[in-house]
Amino acid sequence: QVQLVESGGGLVQTGGSLRLFCVASGVTSSTYVMGWFRQAPGKEREFVAAVTWNLGNTNYADSVKGRFIISRDNAKKTVYLQMNSLEAEELAVYFCAARTGCGLGPDMNYKYWGPGTQVTVPS
Repeated sequence: QVQLVESGGGLVQTGGSLRLFCVASGVTSSTYVMGWFRQAPGKEREFVAAVTWNLGNTNYADSVKGRFIISRDNAKKTVYLQMNSLEAEELAVYFCAARTGCGLGPDMNYKYWGPGTQVTVPS
């Protein structure tokens, strides 16, 4: 059973940076894709970034390209999301997700989800 726990959320000023963590227990195969999603108040959940567990291939939403970096540490079973130049509208709950395979597409077809971590960016 895969379990995901996010951390690292908090309050950050506009233009600031924050690093999110996702510890993934139960991931026994290298053929996993790890994704980050976010859901702002009153909006639908949206794709942010994804990384393949084995090769570290990545994909990003256009809105975060050049500002966010997704990475993973296989030994620590941890996926990171480095967020830079944060904007007020990026206030949201950020979720970590996992699925088997290698598809990095921005869809929501992930089997495992964490409870989320709140990122607050005051306007």
